[in-house]
Amino acid sequence: MAYNRVLQWSVMTRTWWLYDAENQCAFRSAKKIVNYLQGKHKPIYHPLSDIGDHVVVINTKLVAMRDDRWRKFTYPHHTGYAGGFSRASAWRLHDMDPTKVMHKAVYQRIKGNLLRPNIMRRLHLFPDDNVPDEIMANISDQIQQIQIVPKRLEDYSQLEKENFPQIFEWPEKEMMPKKKQPEVLQTEET
Repeated sequence: MAYNRVLQWSVMTRTWWLYDAENQCAFRSAKKIVNYLQGKHKPIYHPLSDIGDHVVVINTKLVAMRDDRWRKFTYPHHTGYAGGFSRASAWRLHDMDPTKVMHKAVYQRIKGNLLRPNIMRRLHLFPDDNVPDEIMANISDQIQQIQIVPKRLEDYSQLEKENFPQIFEWPEKEMMPKKKQPEVLQTEET
């Protein structure tokens, strides 16, 4: 019986989640992050209750967008005065502030009610993986990334490249000869 009480309290507490946004779509990531900010992953979720968790997003400057959305996707802004409407493309907004694209994507995914400002206070964005120690001490779990990030060729060691299985051997007559490095002429200085 006492164990059930511990489970109930663990559901009620606000846990801290870590999400790595490197090479992830900002809009698809926002959909997943909002579920944790609103508390939809908890069994006691209700739309009018504020039971969400904290989410720390790192590497927001390495966020990705499909096709040519960096160029074509625009964010509107209005000052409130006559003639105060302006638009900023996604790449321009990202250059000004590397966390702004992810912030706006999450903000747009949350339903516009009185809970939105409180929910957004629990979102912590960092352009790289340098997170203050006070925040890192609170993190207890990690949110799985949306897209699998493949390793780059530079990330493999020379031994892994050599041991990689070959599908077939190229015939000698089909192989191009290796280019010789041009010899550097050394001149004697007098």
